[in-house]
Formats: sequence, C-alpha cells, structure tokens
Amino acid sequence: MELVNRIERVLDERVRPQLALHQGDIELVDCDGEGVLRVRLIGQCAGCPSASLTAQMLVAEEVRAQVPEVSLVLLLGGVSDGLLAEARELLARRHG
Repeated sequence: MELVNRIERVLDERVRPQLALHQGDIELVDCDGEGVLRVRLIGQCAGCPSASLTAQMLVAEEVRAQVPEVSLVLLLGGVSDGLLAEARELLARRHG
C-alpha cells in the first residue's frame, strides 16, 4: 500500500496540476508486484489525441523519477467507472 500512496503523491503534486490545466485528471487503476502501473486519463484528457504522449512524457517520467519501483506505465483506454455511472444516471432520468 505504501507504493500506491507514493505514486498517488506524485500524481497529486506533479501530474494532476498539469492535467487540470486541460480540464483533465488521472485515475490510478492498479500497480502490480512487477512495477507495472496502469492508469486511465479522465475528463478532457481521456479523448485527447495526445493522451498516449501525455502518459509517456508526463506521467511515466514523473512517476518513474520519484518512484523507481515503477518500471512501466500503461495507459488504459475506455471509459472510467465514474463516467459510465454518470451516463447511466443521465439516461435513466431522460427515459424515466
């Protein structure tokens, strides 16, 4: 759990402020015992054509510089659980 806390601190201090400039954020999906970190961009950054570049140039560089146990950062595509829940709620209200 300490590893996840260290990663979240880096995301909070170094990554999220940059993503927030573009109305985006990042979700830590998991980090396995082999140092593979899986993340998902959310907000405006989720659909950005530069998402994979952002993952490598910003996320991977910052996290790996501060948390050397992370050997690889994988950007997951798809829709976050929060966004999916919000869409379902909107549809339920529209179609009662």
